[in-house]
Amino acid sequence: MPLPTKTWPGKIREVALGRTAEQGGTRAFSLTIGGRQALPFHHFEGAVPHRPVIAYEIPDLDPVHWPATVREPYREVLNDPVAWAKLAVEQFGAKMVCLNFLSANPDKQNRPVADCVALFQAVREAVPVPLIVQGYGPGEKNSELLARCAEVARGDGLVLASALAEHYKTLAAAAIAYDAVLVAETPIDVNLAKQLNILLSDMNVPLDRVLMDPLTGGLGYGLEYTYSVMERIHLQALGGDSMMNLPFINFVGQETWKTKEVKVPLTAEPSWGPELERGILWEAVTAQALLVAGSDLLVMRHPEAVRLVNKVIDELMNA
Repeated sequence: MPLPTKTWPGKIREVALGRTAEQGGTRAFSLTIGGRQALPFHHFEGAVPHRPVIAYEIPDLDPVHWPATVREPYREVLNDPVAWAKLAVEQFGAKMVCLNFLSANPDKQNRPVADCVALFQAVREAVPVPLIVQGYGPGEKNSELLARCAEVARGDGLVLASALAEHYKTLAAAAIAYDAVLVAETPIDVNLAKQLNILLSDMNVPLDRVLMDPLTGGLGYGLEYTYSVMERIHLQALGGDSMMNLPFINFVGQETWKTKEVKVPLTAEPSWGPELERGILWEAVTAQALLVAGSDLLVMRHPEAVRLVNKVIDELMNA
């Protein structure tokens, strides 16, 4: 007996990440995400044309707060974001890199915007893959930093993370002016996600250059809530809601590697197993759940977790 199937009237928008020279940019290749006409990996119901993408997170300063288990693969480049980016691309096969500007935060190093932009340019020249730049949080300085990066990378299809409901106008203007892709971040709420998409659309930001970040809960720390919100958004999108049919981005590593279960040493909880294996699985399982919820772009940390998730994507795309 054949499986019952459902035909959806809607479709997830396609978003191109990065631009090649032929497209007016400088990247070696462009990645396209989205385009689904069915639920995630439901090839039997509709087109699932593009595989999800994984980007490696690279902080712009030594992430001393990261557990030793996830610092270890990068031990020789922890103080050098340019070398870190090259390692991720050349040794670990990264298809995309996310430069996280922790140092710009006024509560940390308060690094000047000009210095951050110079570092971004150095990373951009060092690796040919599509790029994401992530700011430290809300604020005028953060918006200025991301807008300046977009200006430097004009035409590259740079991803700017993130626009918030209270801070989106500067980044919306930069996305339009410099052909950037904008991340719309809202706090795990269906209605707030739609509202921000409408605000960006009202500013004439093309929605095929917007990604939704519903905020990510790690395994054991709100993952099921994130999953349900993403699922509801996805159902509205496939049902024909043109303000909700944008691809998802999830910052997986930032949520999973701060959990207690990843950090507690084996000596304190022998039944939990070794910290390294535990941490890798915590990140990989979180990412896999988000894939099934509809994630199109995952930002991750540990190379082994990335390998495991890429293997799952291969299997799901070929199912």
